[in-house]
Amino acid sequence: MSLSNKQIIDLLLQSDLANKKNVLSLMSMSKEILHEDRILSRSVMEKARDISMNECVKGNVGFYDAYQDSLKYLAQDHYDFDAYMLFTEQNREARTRFYLPRRRLIKPLVVDHMQDLMDDKLDLLTVSLPPGTGKTTIEEMFISFVMGHFPNKPNLFSSFSGFMTRMFYDAVDNFIESNEYCWADVFPDVKMESTNAKEETINLDRWQPFKTLTCRPINASLTGNTRCEGYLCVDDLVSGIEEALSKERLDKLFNKYGTDLKTRRKVGAKEIHLATRWSVHDVIGRLQRQYEGNPRARFVAVPDIDPNTGKSNFEYDYGVGFTVKYFTDIAATMDEISYRCMFKSEPIEREGILYNADQLKRYLNLPMDEEGNVLKPDAIFSVCDTKDTGKDYNAHVCIKQYGNKYYLDDVVFKNIDPGALDYLNADMIVRNKVQMSQFESNKEGSRTANEVERIVTEKGWFCHFTKKYTTQNKETKIIINSPWVLEHVYFKDPSMYELQSDYANFIKFLCSWTQLGKNTHDDAPDVMAMVAIFVAEMLGGQVEVMSREELGF
Repeated sequence: MSLSNKQIIDLLLQSDLANKKNVLSLMSMSKEILHEDRILSRSVMEKARDISMNECVKGNVGFYDAYQDSLKYLAQDHYDFDAYMLFTEQNREARTRFYLPRRRLIKPLVVDHMQDLMDDKLDLLTVSLPPGTGKTTIEEMFISFVMGHFPNKPNLFSSFSGFMTRMFYDAVDNFIESNEYCWADVFPDVKMESTNAKEETINLDRWQPFKTLTCRPINASLTGNTRCEGYLCVDDLVSGIEEALSKERLDKLFNKYGTDLKTRRKVGAKEIHLATRWSVHDVIGRLQRQYEGNPRARFVAVPDIDPNTGKSNFEYDYGVGFTVKYFTDIAATMDEISYRCMFKSEPIEREGILYNADQLKRYLNLPMDEEGNVLKPDAIFSVCDTKDTGKDYNAHVCIKQYGNKYYLDDVVFKNIDPGALDYLNADMIVRNKVQMSQFESNKEGSRTANEVERIVTEKGWFCHFTKKYTTQNKETKIIINSPWVLEHVYFKDPSMYELQSDYANFIKFLCSWTQLGKNTHDDAPDVMAMVAIFVAEMLGGQVEVMSREELGF
C-alpha cells in the first residue's frame, strides 16, 4: 500500500531532522505538493527553512545551501517577500546588509503588510515611519520583487521631486542588474529588455509600450506615458512643512494625485503610500477618511518609541538604527508639532490648536512663604478621565489650589491595562494627600473609581470620591472651558519633568488637540475641561467663559 504525500511528510517531520538528507527530502516533498496544496507546501518549506537556519546558527555550515535553497523556493513559488530579501542579499556581509539587521523589527512593522498586498489580502497600504528608518529602501526592494514576478505589468512610482524619483529608479536598476544582489537567481528567465535613465523607465522580458517601471515626480506630465496595472507606489508627495502648512496647497496636491496618479491605476492594480504624516489634510489623511472601515485598505503608522514599553521601535541589530537617546536628542532640537508629525507619525494641524505650549502658564515651584517653605494649598483635588476601550488614555490630574490659581502638580497619563492603572491612580492620590477626587462615571469609570477608593482606603488614606456622568458634547465642553484653563491653571516648567514622563506626554497631547480635523486622542484636553467644571461646581458658581481675544490670542 503506497503512502500519500501528506503521510510521507508526516513521517519526515517525525524523523531526525538534524540529518540533512531528511531535510532535503522534506523540501522535495514541499515542491511535489505545490499544485496539490499550496498552503501545506509553504508550511513545509518554512519548516525546512527554520531547521536549516537553526543548524547554521549552531555552526553546522553543511545546511547553508539547504537554507538558501529554501529561501529561493519560497521567494519564487510562494511569492514570499521576506525570503526574497534574505536570499538576494546573501552575497553581502551580514553587517552591511539592509534587511537582515532590521528584520526583527521591520518584518512585523512593514514587510508583513506588504506581503498581504502580494497575497491579495489588501488593495491599498499606507506606511508612515520616522525619517531614515528604511521605508523607501523596502519599497525599492518590494517593487523589484513585483517586477520579477510580473514583468509584463506596468508599475508607476511617484514622489514630490525628480531627485527622489531618480534615486528610486537608480536603486531598483542597481538591485536588478548588480552582481551584488541575487535578483537574477530568483528570476533566471526574466531578462532586462531596456532601461532609459532620461525617462526613468525600466522594462523587463519583452518590449511593451508601457514599461515595467516608470518613475515620475508628481508635477511632471504623465499623459500618454504610462499606465499602472501592477502597483502604484507613492513616496512623500508633500515636499515639506511649508507645503503642509497650506490647506490650499494640500487641496491642489490631492487633486493632482487624483487626476495624474490615481487615474493611471487600472482595475486590479494595488497602491502603496509611504510618507511622513505632516497634516490630516495630506493624501494619506484623506484616503484614510475615504476608506475608513474597508478591510482591504490598511493604514500603518509606527512612532519612534513604543508608548507601552518606552523602547525604540527602530533600534536594529548590529548597532544599526536609532536609540531612545537619539530620538530624545532630536526632540529637544525641534518644535513639538513637527517632531510629532515626522517621528511619531501623528499629523497635527497647527491652525486650530486649542492649547499652544507657549501660552500655558508655567511654574518652577509651588507658592512659598518668605522663608522658602512651600505653602499649604487651600485644597488638593484630582479629576480622572478614565481609560475606556482601545487606545484611550487614563488621564488623572492632581490639582493644588492656591486662591484662584490651580497648579497641575502630578498626573497619571497612560493607556496600559486598567488593573495596573488602578494602583497608579491610587498611589497618586495617597502620594499627594488628595482630599477630593472625581472620576468620570462611564462604564469603566464607575469600576475604576470603586477600585481606586478601595486601594486608597487600604493604604490608610481618606479621600472623598465622587462620580460624574457627562452628557455635554465633548468637543464643545473642551472648547468652552479652555479659556478658564489658560487663565487659571499653572503647568510645570519643562525643566521639571522628563521628556518621556507621563507629565510630558500629557502636555504633548494637550497641545496637539485641534478644532480642525479629526483628533486621535482627546483625553488630555477633556480632563482639563472636567477640572474647570469641577472647580465651578465646587465654588457653587459657573466658570467664566472668556473669548480668545480677551485672553490676548
